[in-house]
Order: sequence, then structure tokens, then C-alpha cells
Amino acid sequence: MRTLCLSLIIGLIVTSHSAANQPEWRVGTARTDITPSGPIWMGGYASRNHPSEGVLQPIWAKALLFEDPTGSRAAIVTLDLIGIDRGLTDSVCQRICQKTGIPRERIVLNCSHTHSGPVVAGVTPLVYDLDAEQQKVVDDYAKILADKLVLLVEAAVKDLQPAKLAFGEGQATFGANRRAMRVKVPEGAPKPPAPVDHTVPVLTVRDEKDVLRAVLFGYACHSTTLAIYEINGDYPGFAQAALETSHPGVTALFMAGCGADVNPNPRSEVALAKQHGQSLAAAVDTVLGGTLRPLRGPLAAGFERVDLKFVAPPNKEQLEKLQQDKNKYQQRLAKHLLGELAAGRALPTSYPCPVQVLRFGNDMVMVALAGEVCVDYALRLRREFTGRPIMIASFCNEIFSYIPTERVLSEGGYEGGAAMVYFGIHGPFQPGLEQHIIDTVKRLAK
Repeated sequence: MRTLCLSLIIGLIVTSHSAANQPEWRVGTARTDITPSGPIWMGGYASRNHPSEGVLQPIWAKALLFEDPTGSRAAIVTLDLIGIDRGLTDSVCQRICQKTGIPRERIVLNCSHTHSGPVVAGVTPLVYDLDAEQQKVVDDYAKILADKLVLLVEAAVKDLQPAKLAFGEGQATFGANRRAMRVKVPEGAPKPPAPVDHTVPVLTVRDEKDVLRAVLFGYACHSTTLAIYEINGDYPGFAQAALETSHPGVTALFMAGCGADVNPNPRSEVALAKQHGQSLAAAVDTVLGGTLRPLRGPLAAGFERVDLKFVAPPNKEQLEKLQQDKNKYQQRLAKHLLGELAAGRALPTSYPCPVQVLRFGNDMVMVALAGEVCVDYALRLRREFTGRPIMIASFCNEIFSYIPTERVLSEGGYEGGAAMVYFGIHGPFQPGLEQHIIDTVKRLAK
């Protein structure tokens, strides 16, 4: 009898331990090559004057599909691209929902913002002066891209397997605040603010045997190491490739952080892009070798569009005067806005900026912000969520403008409002946008 009781107790302990270690999640991964098939105009630099001349490195779209114990799902799609616009995002998400049942608020599309990838139709429309043939190549690429993204998420759904999730953070140090680097101050004068976010958030996916299947990581720094005419993913592309080489069979996905006013330093050489990629991959490997926080469900999501108000739009007379400006981009903006007025459309007074949150139980919050978001947002959100693990991404869902904080807005300059001309928007924004965005994130994260 004693032996029987002991056996039952041991059996219950083993069964209980086994049940406790059963994966709570199911996760699917998928990837698709989105490298252009031929020459195409490249995004990110107005100074470029001809299409791409080859491929230094393939570029990818990758997907992570999460399913919690209740069957709730969410998809994260990462793209080695400069950005995508609202039209493409809305169309793709609608088609994904029709095919998989995953609703819009549970689909995150993040672009690495590489400045060595193709132009995607609708992104910074006033930068490029393309002829009909060049524009057709760009438009055709966008159509092919949309089809590939829908199929990508479908493939990730079919790949769903039991999985364990965990989260940790590391550090990388090659990002430098570019606004501070541009300002020249007299000797002895105080230096301008130079905020950076060197955090490297890392989310891991392991199978039932604790074998690594996928790693999602980020960094808050512009992908502007290179300005060459060969297609590549810049430092995020090299970081992903390095991790997939050192961890065969693993899918590595990069989510760009709030690095709108941060550049890689140093830059301008292929060797430096590879160096930064290796540095970032090493930071991820350090996290993988340490202790990570397990992530449990349920999986919750929130999505809301917040109106970011512009200053009062120019009138017709002001736009006609602007057409005579020496700056060709101001001329293009004036022509564009006059065309809107001629078509009977009022000039916009605000932009409906998407703010998105995924919450992994009480263990981690993922914030997905649209536009090119300045680094102060990440630093503030970390303060607002002190003691609560958080992963903060920018360049999500649609790229329509830089998103300055109140400090950057008051200082002005490129990120403070001057760059809005390239997006076809009169600007700058009105004060108050920072608190509006922060309040929305906090509400969605509850």
C-alpha cells in the first residue's frame, strides 16, 4: 500500500510538472522574399537620380502569428522597406481579415525604414519626380507586395505550433541623436539635448523542447547607414541575416523603434552597415544567453486613430505665392494643395494617426506607433510604464509624417515640421499631440 501511494504521489507530481511546462501558446512563422525583380526607384533620399543598380542583399517580409489558449490571434509582419501608406495597409489588413478572421486591430505591420529599398507607392509622394514608366514599376511593385503579404499571413496561420514566449532586453550603442549632431554651439555653451534609446527589446519563440524557433527584436535608430544604389536592408537586414546564420532554422524579425531623430554612427559604408548589424545581433545573442521573462496570455489588442491637428492651412493666394518659392519641394506642395482646392476638396486640418497596442497578459505591452516617431516618445513611455516590460515600435502601419514631441515641435527643424512637405502635408502640427498619443497608449494598454 505504501509503495502504491508513493507511486501515485510521484505520478501526480510528474503530471502536474508536465502540465505546468506545456506551451500555453501556438505560434506560426513565415517569410517571403520582397526583393524587386529589376531596377526600381529607391526610397529615402531625394538626392538619388536614377533607379537601383542591383541587389546587395535580399529584402524580406516576415510574419509571426500568435494564438493564445482562448484561440485569440494576432499577427506581426515586419518588412525591409522604407514604409507603406494607409491605402496599402488598409487593403492588406482587410484581405487578411477576410482570409484568416484576424481583425484589423490585431495586425501590426512594421517597416525597418531602410533607405536602400524600393519606393512604395504613396510614401513621401512629393520627393520623387518619376516619369510614367518609372511610376508604373513602383505601382506594380506595390500590387505584388500586397498579394505577398496576404499570402504570408496565411502561411503563418498554417504553421501554428505549440510554443513558449519570453521577453528580455539588451543594449546597442551605435545610434546617435542626429538633431544634436547638426547643431553647432559656441565653445562653452550648453550642448543641445541628444536623447537616444539604446534598448534592444527581444521576444523569443521556443518549441515544446525549448528549441529556439523565432526571435523578434528592435532598436530605435534610422536605417540610414547607406545611400547606395543596390537594394539591401541596411543594418537591420544584416542583423537579421547574422542571427539566422548563427541560429540555423530560426526566423529573425526586426521591428524599428522610435528612432526618427537618431542615425547610425558612423555611417556611409557597406562595412559599417554590416558592423552595426553584427553589433545588434550580438546584443540579441547576449539576451538569448540570459534569463528572460516568460510571457503568458491572454492576448489583448487595442487600436485607435487619434486626430493630430495641423496649424491652419494656407489659403489659395498663399499657395500661389508658394509656387514661386526657390525650393522645388515647396513648389510641388503648393501645386498639390492647389489641385486639392481645384477639385473641391478642403485642405485637411488634422491627420487620423493610428495608435496600436498588443498586451501579452500582464507580462509585456507592445506599442505600435505610426509615422516616423521621435525618440523622446520611447523614453517617456518607459517612464510611464516603469516596472512593466514594454516593447515600443515606430514606423508601424503607415508612414505619413514625422511625429515630434513637444520639445522637438518647439525647436522646429526637419523633424519638427520642415519634413512634412515631402509627405504632401502643410504643417507643422499644433502643440498637444504628444500628450494625446501618450494618453491613448495608456488607455489601450489597460
